This record gives sequence, C-alpha cells and structure tokens, in this order.
Amino acid sequence: MTSTSFLHSLTPLLAAAALLVGCATQAPVEEATKPTLFLVGDSTMADQPKEKYPETGWGQALPEYLTDDIEVENHAKNGRSTKSFIDEGRWEAVMERLQAGDFVVMGFGHNDQKDYDETRYAAPWTDYRANLERMVDDVLARGAKPILVTSIYRRAFTDDGQPEATLGDYPEVTRAVASERGVPLVDLNVMTRQLLLDAGVMGSANIYMQIPAGEYANLPDGKDDNTHLQRRGARQVAELFVQGVRRQSLPLADYIR
Repeated sequence: MTSTSFLHSLTPLLAAAALLVGCATQAPVEEATKPTLFLVGDSTMADQPKEKYPETGWGQALPEYLTDDIEVENHAKNGRSTKSFIDEGRWEAVMERLQAGDFVVMGFGHNDQKDYDETRYAAPWTDYRANLERMVDDVLARGAKPILVTSIYRRAFTDDGQPEATLGDYPEVTRAVASERGVPLVDLNVMTRQLLLDAGVMGSANIYMQIPAGEYANLPDGKDDNTHLQRRGARQVAELFVQGVRRQSLPLADYIR
C-alpha cells in the first residue's frame, strides 16, 4: 500500500477520533432545576391525612393552582407556633433544603397566642416578632424569596353578625415585620374576614369544619370546629392567596395556572 493510500484509509478513523475527543471535552449540559415553594405554618396550612377528611389545609389545596414548573413542599404542621417550629428543628430542616430562587411562605399565629403552653407561646411584639424576623432574614440570606401571610380568621361572629377578631396582635405584628423587612405580605386575615362577612353565619359553616353527625364515616358524631377548614374552604383560601400574589405581581405569580 502506498503512503497516500494509507493516509486516505486513516482519514475516517482520525475524524471519528476527533469527534469523540470533542464530545469528551464539551461541558455537560445541566438540566434546569425547578424552584421549590416551601410552606411553613400551622394546621390551617398543613397537609391533613385522609383519615381527617374533609379537614384540609389551604396549603394542601394550593398545588391545584400552580403549574408543573414549581415543586411544592408543605412543611406546615398541626399545633405548631413559630417557637415550637423552630425549637423542634423543623425550621432548620427547611433551611437545609432551601436553594437560591426558591420561595418560602410563612404563616403562624394561631398557636403562638396559647399563653397556657410554654412550648408554643410566643408573645406577639417580642418573641413572635423576633421569630418571624429570624425566618425572613434566614430566607433572604440564602437568596430565596420569603412571603409572609397573616393568620386566617376563625369562624366567630359578634351579636350583630360581624366577624369577630380572635387573634389579638399577631396579624398586626406580621404586617409590621413584612413592612420593616421590605418583603411581600398576603393578608389572609383581612381576606378571610371578608369571606366570612360575605358568607354570613350560616353560609360560613360550609367553609369551616361544621360537620353534621353521620355525614362522614370517619366523623360519626360530626364535628364543631371553627378554626380548621373543610375541603371547599381550603380551596377558597388558596384562591385568596393566589389572588394576593397576582395582585402584587410577585415572582411567584409566574407559576400560577
């Protein structure tokens, strides 16, 4: 074989080798990761087990209103206050998973006001305020996006049919922290007050856990609960949250259906 023929026979092999080298030296293409929406709060937001149906946290209903381009992790837990959520290591567990660009929705107050329980009580203008400030600062330090929400109204009415405020200063403290830290606030306290006002005493029974005896097999004696939401109520509150996000044109609005 002549030298010229030998070189021609090597050409395809050399080209293939060059292609393999080129592929090997190219940086691998990284898949885009979805942001995560972390929900942090109490039972009014938490995922409830099927054994408790129709009780449903509004955070449990929220994924219905979001696109598949965002993941949702609901870390809200029954009975938790800002104090117990932090003391039990639940907040740290969220921080360990939090990445830049993620979202954290924080809503407490119902259990913080239980001054008979030292494991949960956080005085509104001192401990509760400091706990919320810490949470907001931690989220911001990690390059994530905090959203504060005020506590939803309990189903309570005055003698003249007006929704009765039962949460003391906790909603106002949440508003103050949002303002001072310059972070978004969705005022579910104001919005659920209007929801109660529109529904009235009788109509609001279908929003909260006012369950007649015999309606559900898991609740043979019914239930008289004016704090927690039925499935339909959870969806209504989730819709209110979505409306608040859209109204303020928050970055989270990009992930709403």
